[in-house]
This record gives sequence, structure tokens and C-alpha cells, in this order.
Amino acid sequence: MVSLIIFIIILSALIIVHELGHFLVARKFGIRVEEFGLGFPPRAKKLFTWKGTPFTLNWLPFGGFVKIFGENPEADTPSPPLGNYRGEGSVRAPADSFQSKNRGIQSAVLVAGVVGNFLFAWFLFSLGFVIGLPAPADLSLPIENARTVITTVLPASPASLAGLKSGDAIISLSRDGVYSAISPEEAASFIALSPTSLTFEVERNGQISTKTVTPEEGIIGDKPAIGISMDIIGIVQLPPHQAIWHGLKTTSELTILTGQAIGKFIFQALGGRADLSGVAGPVGIVGMVGDIRELGFSYLVTFTALISINLGIINLLPFPALDGGRLFFTGIEVVTRRSIPPRIFNTINAVGFAFLILLMVLITIQDVRNIL
Repeated sequence: MVSLIIFIIILSALIIVHELGHFLVARKFGIRVEEFGLGFPPRAKKLFTWKGTPFTLNWLPFGGFVKIFGENPEADTPSPPLGNYRGEGSVRAPADSFQSKNRGIQSAVLVAGVVGNFLFAWFLFSLGFVIGLPAPADLSLPIENARTVITTVLPASPASLAGLKSGDAIISLSRDGVYSAISPEEAASFIALSPTSLTFEVERNGQISTKTVTPEEGIIGDKPAIGISMDIIGIVQLPPHQAIWHGLKTTSELTILTGQAIGKFIFQALGGRADLSGVAGPVGIVGMVGDIRELGFSYLVTFTALISINLGIINLLPFPALDGGRLFFTGIEVVTRRSIPPRIFNTINAVGFAFLILLMVLITIQDVRNIL
């Protein structure tokens, strides 16, 4: 239950940051925002009014939304003429309507939510570097309390079944009274040469425990293995001015890596080769939160920043019902110098939204299967 509550808080914060980006840029350009909702309807109460927009608290305590005037015109409402593809001179759309603004302003409003997610990730990484973030020792940064840490545990592997988890710091590793050095390389060699049970002494969340694991062949190649990867991890703590720079650098690097991973997955999906087993939905993420919260606050900060980057990139995809899809349609209008009829626009968005819901259901089913 605690993990579920933390997950709801994290995702709600990221959604609200995203919607706040849309709100601020819309108001900057004089577009009316009819409501900024915390949670989803039905409405519980009106909290206050800011910049002419009522902020409301809703009964479904998850996420949030902004209702931008004219962003989703009704199918029977004619769209304004493009003029010189900027909607100037239109008498059909009120001056404070999204539809009355030129395509550059519309694009700025649409992309503002994604920018908000990236800026929030930058803030979180910067905050993390100030309070101390876990980082591998191969970075060119001062690192303290470096230890060999389990970074990955394969599902259903001997390590997983024995109770080892990602983030466990290895205190000692032995077999029949013979102890191994615990650098990642030497520990990996020791495991590969061990046909019998191994004893791990690990530290997790300040508590030391002992786990017994028996290596098996066929998990990773043909040598005995237990299904883990290891690295030397320590704590990097920086003064604020350095933390801001390294926060930006980390955000940029992870944005590129995440974008490449998502692009590769989409390419595989188009070729019918996508594997959903590596994709986590809400149920899977709740499980991750449960594991990560045991490691400490700094790990949770890093995890939240990574989710923020993922949300930003996914929202940029040129798919209906996403911000990227809206940007794509705006680009089509610029090139063709014609507005897309609202009826067609709304139908495409509805189909896209239905597809996203179906995909989420499939991923959730996969999450449940992984748990079972």
C-alpha cells in the first residue's frame, strides 16, 4: 500500500508539472485556461483563482489536467481560416482561444508540457547531487563510500529466488569457507567457478543479511551464474553550482539514451519483433517503487527523474492523443496551409486514445503475469 501511495504521488507530481507547462505558456500568450484540475472529475471544490484560471480539487486523486479554451473544438464548430497559415484575421475564433493563435504559438503551448518534464528532471538530478546521489566509480567525479553493489537481478533467476535485490551492497562472498575478493570482476569469476552454493552477506537499507544462492548453467552463457550484474557504486555529493551543471549533463545524456531505447523498441514493434516483457506499466512500476524506496530517498529522486524523462519523450511521439501527435497535425496544417476539420481531428484522437488504453491494458496484463 505504501508503494502504491508513493507511486501515485510521483506520477501525479509529474503530470501536474507537465500540465503546468501547458498552463504557463498558454497564459503567457493570452490563451484562456478554463480550469486547472488537481486530480480528475468529478469536482470536489474550487481552491482558488490564479491568472484568471480556477484551480480545482477533484475526487479522483490522481494526476491533473488543464482545460485550454479552444484546444479541442467541437466537431460541428468550423475551424478558423489559416490566412497565411497563422490564423490571422479570423473572426470565427475568440481572441483568447487556442485556435485563434498562430501555429508557432500553438506549437509552443503543445511542447511546453514536455519541456516542463525535462526541466523537472534537471531539477531533481541537481537536487540529488546536492544531497548525494549513487553513482558508478568510473565517472570523473569525487565519490565516497564506494562498494560493490548489485545493479541488476534477472527475474526468476537463482539470485532473485534467493532474495537478492538490485541495490544490495555486497559485504562478503564465500563458498565452503573460502572467501572471494568482492570487486565486480573477481566476484563474477568466483561465481562462475562455483558449482556449489554461495553465501552472500549483503547490506540493504542499513540492515545486513545473509543469502544462500546456488549457481545454474544456461542463465548467462554456458558457465554457472546466478543472474546478477555488479558495479562499484558510491555517493557523489557536489556543491550547488556544480550540481546544477552535472544535473543538466545527466539529464541530457539520459534523455538521449532513453530516446534511443524507445526508438529501438518502436522500430522492433513495427517489424513485429517487440518484446513487451521488458516494458513496465503501472503495476510493474509500483513494484519498482517498492524496491527503490528501501534503498533510500536519493534513489527515489533518481527514479522520479528517469520517469519524468520517459514521460517527456513518450509525449513527443507523433501519435494521436499525445502532444507529439498534436504537433504533427500542426505541421501538416503549416505545410498544406489548410486546417484539419475538427470532426476528422477528434476522430483520429479518439482512435489514438483507444489504442493507448489497449496498449496499457496489455502491458498491465504482462506486469501481472510477471508477478505471478
